[in-house]
Amino acid sequence: MRNPKRIVILGAGGRDFHVFNMVFKDNPDYRVVAFTSTQIPGQEYRRYPASLAGRYYPQGIPIYPQEKLKTIIRAHAVDEVVLAYSDLTFDELGRIICEALASGVSFKIVGPRETMLDSIKPVIAITAVKTGAGKSTTSRTIVRELLARGFMPAVVRHPMAYGNLEKRKVVIIRNSRDLEEYDLTLEEREEFEPYIEIGVTVLAGVDYRLVLLEAERIGDIIV
Repeated sequence: MRNPKRIVILGAGGRDFHVFNMVFKDNPDYRVVAFTSTQIPGQEYRRYPASLAGRYYPQGIPIYPQEKLKTIIRAHAVDEVVLAYSDLTFDELGRIICEALASGVSFKIVGPRETMLDSIKPVIAITAVKTGAGKSTTSRTIVRELLARGFMPAVVRHPMAYGNLEKRKVVIIRNSRDLEEYDLTLEEREEFEPYIEIGVTVLAGVDYRLVLLEAERIGDIIV
């Protein structure tokens, strides 16, 4: 039996955890030796919890700054670097690829077919290539239009890896009390509050299989 391929996942506290859950968790062919973090401050030097990581990770998975990538590759005998975040220029992407290849390891981006979730409900996806492009404003406009047409949407936000990840496995925000329960940041509150003011539930979290199941239970349409 061959040894599992040793992986480091480069992320920003969002898609990285989703890629892990969809592709690598409980997969005997791989061992994720570390995540790296960038863009979101304060995420480094903690661990992805064992309770979320699955049977191969009884100690959880360490999270390091992305600047430590070369050190991680050497220290953990990494075989492959997996990129799992966006908001990168082509120059920045090229530098990351070169850093991985110069360290002697393979580089990979996991594609949509391996990571997308199927839903039993209609889905309206609002996406953009950069932060600040207007996704939130567009989403709220669509939600108000759906309400006006008699539908009850459930809003699914992209993950933000603040706070206690175990507690945030599935986050369901229905009212102001829920905002306090999850100890949300100001940034998160600014996103969630406009929805609860109009009676719409917002969901987020770490495990988006479970988030999707809850959204399907709550809404007619998922935004």
